[in-house]
Amino acid sequence: MTERQALRVNGEVHEFKAHSGSALLYVLRNDLKLKAAKYGCGLGQCGACSVLIDGRKALSCDTPIWACEGKSITTLEGLGSATNLSFLQQAFMDEQAAQCGYCVPGILMSAQALINQNPKPSVQEICSALNDNLCRCGTHIRFIRAVLRATGQLS
Repeated sequence: MTERQALRVNGEVHEFKAHSGSALLYVLRNDLKLKAAKYGCGLGQCGACSVLIDGRKALSCDTPIWACEGKSITTLEGLGSATNLSFLQQAFMDEQAAQCGYCVPGILMSAQALINQNPKPSVQEICSALNDNLCRCGTHIRFIRAVLRATGQLS
């Protein structure tokens, strides 16, 4: 049964109708029209759907909306905009850390979650944080460089 729901996403409260067991990913994409989080595997194994919930990485494809009640959700759209990029988004641009771009929103969210917990991560910590994000284009080295640049460890 669908019922009225409300979630705080990117600093704003959004109301919509959905079943409380619906996956956060579908609410973000279909109800709120936020398209950055991508459907990849639907099993929480590829990281394309990564978002932040209270500043920590969460896989939105297997997170039910009931688990998000009273929490703050951040999607890539909430990190910055085309005219006002976040420091992390700018570092990814500077390092040209995207090819096809499908995985990049999830990787950016994973990197932001890492930086939220550790403002100066080591290369090993970056690799570990991004380990669950699949990228078939092979730009992993650029992702690492972008995180290092964003944290002031690479100029």
